[in-house]
Parts: sequence; structure tokens; C-alpha cells
Amino acid sequence: MQYTLQHIADALGFEAVINLDDAPVNFLLTDSRRISFPASSLFFALQTERRDAHIFIKELYERGVKNFVVRKDFDISPYTDANFLFAENTLQALQRLAAYHRSQFNYPVIAITGSNGKTVVKEWLHQLLSPDYNIVRSPRSYNSQTGVALSLWQMNEANNLAIFEAGISQTGEMEKIERMIQPNIGLFTNIGEAHNDGFKNLEEKIKEKLQLFKNVNVIICNTDDCLILNELQNFKGKIYSWSMQNKASLTITSVKKSEASTTISTLYKEQPLEVVIDFTDDGSIQNAISCICVMLYFSVPVSTITNRMKELHSVDMRMQLLPGINNCSVINDSYSFDLNSFSVALDFLMQQHQHEQKTVILSDIPAASDKKFYTQAADMLQAKNIQRVITIGERWNIYQDELNNKIPVTGHYLSTDAFIKKFSDNHFRGEAILLKGARVFMFEKIAVLLERKVHQTVMEINLNALAHNLKQFQQLLKPGVKLMAMVKAFGYGSGAGVANLLQFHKADYLAVAYADEGVELRKANISLPILVLNIDEAAFETLVQYHLEPELFSINIFKSLDDFLSRQGLHQYPVHIKLDTGMHRLGFEEDDLEQLISLLENNNRMTVRSVFTHLAASENADEDAFTQTQAKKLLAWSNRLQQSLNYIFLRHIANSAAIFRNADLQFDMVRPGIGLYGVHSDAQNKLNLQTVATLKTTIAQIRNVEAGDTVGYNRSEKLSRNSLIATLRIGYADGFRRQLSNGVGKVFIKGKIAPVIGTVAMDMTMIDITDIPGVKENDEVEIFGKHIPVSQVAKACGTIAYEILTGINQRVKRVYVEE
Repeated sequence: MQYTLQHIADALGFEAVINLDDAPVNFLLTDSRRISFPASSLFFALQTERRDAHIFIKELYERGVKNFVVRKDFDISPYTDANFLFAENTLQALQRLAAYHRSQFNYPVIAITGSNGKTVVKEWLHQLLSPDYNIVRSPRSYNSQTGVALSLWQMNEANNLAIFEAGISQTGEMEKIERMIQPNIGLFTNIGEAHNDGFKNLEEKIKEKLQLFKNVNVIICNTDDCLILNELQNFKGKIYSWSMQNKASLTITSVKKSEASTTISTLYKEQPLEVVIDFTDDGSIQNAISCICVMLYFSVPVSTITNRMKELHSVDMRMQLLPGINNCSVINDSYSFDLNSFSVALDFLMQQHQHEQKTVILSDIPAASDKKFYTQAADMLQAKNIQRVITIGERWNIYQDELNNKIPVTGHYLSTDAFIKKFSDNHFRGEAILLKGARVFMFEKIAVLLERKVHQTVMEINLNALAHNLKQFQQLLKPGVKLMAMVKAFGYGSGAGVANLLQFHKADYLAVAYADEGVELRKANISLPILVLNIDEAAFETLVQYHLEPELFSINIFKSLDDFLSRQGLHQYPVHIKLDTGMHRLGFEEDDLEQLISLLENNNRMTVRSVFTHLAASENADEDAFTQTQAKKLLAWSNRLQQSLNYIFLRHIANSAAIFRNADLQFDMVRPGIGLYGVHSDAQNKLNLQTVATLKTTIAQIRNVEAGDTVGYNRSEKLSRNSLIATLRIGYADGFRRQLSNGVGKVFIKGKIAPVIGTVAMDMTMIDITDIPGVKENDEVEIFGKHIPVSQVAKACGTIAYEILTGINQRVKRVYVEE
């Protein structure tokens, strides 16, 4: 369905100024960084507490965007050849347009909500029903007020079933989502503790979520939860229920788990129905039952249900950024393929500034035989200026001309196996490679070839969590306050890859400890200004070569740098002045100020970008008076500096804890550090931070050890019972400390906690898994992460989370994931 801006204005009653020929609007844009087709995109200038997107209109206009939705008082006079719609609230305008577009289609629309499992159920339903339906669905986890609107825009005449998920974090949100989705089938996965902060209690949360289903024909849900069952009493439509305890539309008579699969026995219309799935965890079992209910409601034959459920495969909802062969980076996004997720993956590829060369390996598009889909994919590749494309599949063989006319195709193969037979390491060097393929093409085989081989201990960095934490801090900032993200120690052990995301999400500055860390960021094409906290004369040449900005903390280092800049004939080099207001580590003291002022006056070799200090105890309420004393000193001393200079510089003092504990200390810029990585520095004032870093390893071997025997070096721990012992591929050389020996340390496996047994060795650690059934060799083990907080590991070691994170050896592979 084609829309023009005038069409949208007439249909929704918006005031419009049409300065250009009214070209079709094909794409909705809410993020100024994600432009593929500027001429046919409509940008909504959304306004949040942190940022007003109207500030990006000039940049977007210069990049070719000509259609905008803006607030009514926005000055459009500089944009004489652009089109504008005016709205009281631009987010509501986006939602109204999404609702209008949704109303043009009459096929079934399933809406999914719940505390957990929404995305998995959506993706499983797509797997199970796509042989019978042409399905449009939310890309990844697009379930927010904005994400739902963008998902609905993908609906078209070729589809005959839609599946959308909806998530909320506070009251009043679901009614807006319901008006957009207008579902006729509702699926409630479960209710739990996730996102509880915005609700008084679980009852209020259930009521809010059920707003999504107030006009549906049927609700599919588990009626074992009495809170849900109680709220459903007022529902006037059909309830298609499943239950393990009571009679229901689908009654679960037994759930039998084996080592690798689960048999679910049910009664449906008084007839037995047995389904086997290759999953054993409770969450997957509940999600599978929800899917069975949907298929029964859609009258899918029982034999088809049992066959398709056997073929269900896990849903990897995350893109993984992996270190590749020959200095490549590999983005593995091969769990599904549609044009929506392809657009998201291409955006992620373009964020990888560490490589100029971009390569895409892509499969045929499932359920899309029409040429127009392949033409659109080719257009997307051309818009991103992808240098190399490799295609795999029979449909691409037919439509090769679509790519060849727009971008060079350096290889085409009819199958994944055909590609693998011709594969050579030498064909890939120093580039970012996106693997985008449908599940049936098994691109994981290609990922194995492209991935740099390292041992199986990995540090997984969740980029979505990092972005979430960044926004948590950004939302606390007063208007105009800048943000300097601390990425010293290579991002608290997370690797230089985090800097790409911080740059993408509009951090203003980065800070590193030493110049070599800044060099790595510059080599990764990070263009943000970078502050180097610790410098000496040996680093001066590197600073200048890589445009790094030094912290000056003493008269001696100031003079040394000044002499160097003079010899090099350099002028206006950016520097930052560190004041010692009480930390007594580095910095100019009050007695240094007069000499510092005299050195700065009339000095054209340096420009002071900022003056700052370091808080000694911002997380400690007992030291708040000392914190305020430090702030007063910074203001007083920096005022003296300011009076001697004829330009303005920034002032900053607030670290992670001070940003929310001492809002009056935000000044011109703040410096969140460990908080960005999900570690709370103040137990009494917690933000809603998410875990960013997860350290994982695998089991090398499992053995039975008899009571009375010992395990590991020095025979330090004797077994009191016959035990099952697993050896992990991690040791103190990786950063898993010897202090965690003999039961002090714990790990997480198969949903349970297992203690360390014996002494931690250099490369291996043993754990006791006697009480944990079903553990196998090569199973994954969490060392710290969501289930074992890094702060808990630090406490066991008698140290702090900073030290644990930064102590993870660089031989441990960093894997970046985006959900």
C-alpha cells in the first residue's frame, strides 16, 4: 500500500506544508543514525526527557531526507524544498499513522504479551505456521511504544497473518499499544517480576497487560495462575486455556523430561495428544504449550503439530559480533531472515568503524519468491555502499541481475555446502563480515570457518544492556549536560568494541587510562574526543599522532608537554586540567594555581577543554559533606582559572554514583564508569541497570571421584562423599582467581549453583555437580553474569567488581551480542 504525505495528512487530519512533489513514503524513521532510503523516508522528530530529535532535522535534510513530522512551533523556513506534517505530539502522530495502516488489513492479528517468552513464542509461531501462512511479525524485540508502530508499518497485502509482541513498563502504555495493533487474537505468556518498578503490585500489572486484549475474539493463556484467572472473569470473549492443574481447553496430563528432550502429554477435546520437544527447561516447555494452543485454535491437524514441534529449534535472538580470522570481525545474525531484520543487521554492520571494508554473505529470503523482495534487499545493500556481497541460494541465482546492476557480487553459490567447499582463509582479511541467513541455510557452519579459533572461555558483552544503562544515566542529566563515558582498562575488561556503541548512542567524550588504549580506539575508527588520564613524556608523540587529549596534573608534566608542542610548532592543542580536591592521587593543588594560571595565560599552544576533579567517596552517604567540599573547591579553583582565560571550558566531577546521588554536581559534564557496565556503586540508590558482561566457559570432562579422595593441587580438599566432578576450561590465568578455591567460588549451570572443589589451577577449575542432574561435557557454565553478579564474585575474593572485570585476561575472547 502506497502513501504520500498529503494522503497521510488528509487521512489523519494533520496540518501539512508540501513543498515538493508528493513522492511515496515507504519507510518510517525515528533514529537519525539509521537511514537507508532518505528520499522515501518520513522522519518523526520524537521528544524525550533526554533529547529532542528536532535538533537532527538539519543533518537529515542535508543527507537527503525531505519528509518530516514536527511539533507545531518548529521553524521550517530554512527548508524550502522539504515536506512537513505538524503534530502536537510526534510520538502520538507515529502511533496514529501505525494504527491507520493496521486498519487497512483484515487478516488475523495475534498480539503477545507477558513477562517472559514473548519473543521466543513469536519466533516459534513463525517457525510452526509459516508453511501455511505468509506472516509479518515484529523484528527481534520491537515491542515498545515506538517499536510496535514501526513493526505495524511492515504489514502489506501479501501477508495473511500478523504476529506482534507488546511490552510495557508502566501503567497507561498498553492502551496506546492496543489502539495500534487492534488484535483479534490475544496470547498471554505468563506473569512475573520483570519490569515491576512501574506497577504497585502484580494485580495492577496484569490489569495493564490485559488492556491489550479488551477487543480480541479469544485469549490464549495459562489459567493455573489464580491472579490471571481472577482478572479474566470480566473478559466477555472466548478463553482458550491450558492448565496443568485443572480442566481446560488443553489439559496437560504429564510433562516428562529426559536428558535432551521433553514429552508433553495432553488431552484435547477428550483425545490424547502427545508432543516431544528438544528442550528441557521450564520456560521452553511453557512457551511450547502456548504454541500448541495457537496451532489447535488455527485447526492445524494433530499429526502436523506433533511433526512440527519435533523440529522446533532454539531462537538465538541476538546478533553476535565475534573476532574473526585475519583481523576480521564477524557479525553472526543467521537465526532468521526477513527484510526488517536485514535492515537492523545492516545498521549494526555500519557501526563497526574498525573496518572500512564491509562484506555481506546472505541467503535466499524465506517465503519470498517475488522479485520485488530481492530488489529491495539489493537497494538496501546499495544504500549502505556495501563493498562486497556473496549470495547463497537458488532464488539469488535467478535474481543475480538485481544485485549486479547495483553493487558488485563477488560470489554466488547454490548452497551453503557449495560455499564451504570453495572457502579459503585468504579470501577474507581486515573486514567486517555480516552473515545474514535463514535458519535452513545453516550459516553457523560458515561462522565456524570465519571465527578466530580461541579456547571456549568467553566474555560476552551485551550491547543492548550497555545501551540501556547509558540511557539510564542520560535520562538523569539536566539539559545541556554532556556525558564522558569511561572506557579505561579497555572498557573495564569488555574490550574496545563498546566504544562503537557509545559513539553510536551519542556519548560526547570517551576517557581511557593510557595512550595505548586510545590508540586502539582510533584504529577502530572511533572519532569521539578521547581523554587520556595518565600520560608521561614517552606518550606525547602518540597523543598528537592519534588526536588524543591529555590530562595535565602537575607543573612538571605541563611544562614538558608545552615544550614538546613548541618544538612541533603545534597550536591550540586540547588539554584537560586535573585538580586534586581531596583524592590525593593526581592533580594540581591550590598552591599550584597561581603558577598554572601564569603558564596558561597567553599560551597559544594549548586550549583547556575541561577542568575536573575526582571524587573520593561519592557512593558513601557518610561522606556527603566531604563530597560537597570537593565540589566547592572545584568551582572556586576553576573560577580562578576561568577568569584568566578568554574562553569557556567544561567542568566535571560526577562519577556513576554521584550522577544520581548528587544531582547538583552534574555541572557541564558527567563521567559514568562502572555503572555503564551494570555494576551498582551505591546499594541504597540503585538505577535500573542491566548486566553487561557475562563470563562463560564450558566443561572439559566429568568424572566420578570416591569419598576420601582429593581433587586438584596440594590435596587441599578431601571429599566427604562419592562425587561427580566437572573440570572447567578456565583458571587463574584467565582471571578466575585462586581465592575462589575450596568452595569459596560458585558457578551457575543447568539452573543451579555448583561450588568450586579443590584449588583453582592456571587453566582449569573443578566444580562439584553431584546434585545437578543432566550435566554433560561441553555444557556451558556461567562464571559471573545475570545469575552470579560480578559483585558477588568480587566479595568472595575480598576485592571490588572493578578489579574482577579488569582482571579478565585478554586471551579470553570478547563476544558482542545485540538482541
